[in-house]
Amino acid sequence: MPNIKIVKGYIPGSIGRVAELHGTYYHEHWDFSVFFEAKVATELSEFLGRYDEKCDGFWTASLKDRVEGSITIDGIHAEKEGAHLRWFIISDILRGRGMGNQLINKALDFCRNKGYRRVYLWTFEGLSAAKHLYEKSGFELVEQHKGIQWGTEVNEQRFELSLE
Repeated sequence: MPNIKIVKGYIPGSIGRVAELHGTYYHEHWDFSVFFEAKVATELSEFLGRYDEKCDGFWTASLKDRVEGSITIDGIHAEKEGAHLRWFIISDILRGRGMGNQLINKALDFCRNKGYRRVYLWTFEGLSAAKHLYEKSGFELVEQHKGIQWGTEVNEQRFELSLE
């Protein structure tokens, strides 16, 4: 799609918009509550408040200056635990148009360039399109269990990608 800009780093309004994208999508498809949207907004705000471009990455995809997707690499514990891929979402407007591939490739290229040995993420069972992207990128399911970290019980899944 023409006119899509991918920007690295914070842009004004991105915290609210990324939280909105998550809150809207997960409420509509999974009946998640205010707990989840507030968690995304709070944790993303905390992350961007300590954002260090030497070890962290935050990318947004915008169409006509409106954020329609995002992905984050939280590198604060990359040496011991691996880099944490977080807040990966694509709006309905961009979904299915290859933007997810572009964002995940930017994030993983960043990790490779930083010399990170491992990348991990938490998701939950049932997100087929996201799972497909993760597996296509080389991630493997390494752990799963019932949990409530998103405010409702789901089968939580941890995926990892070794970059060594």
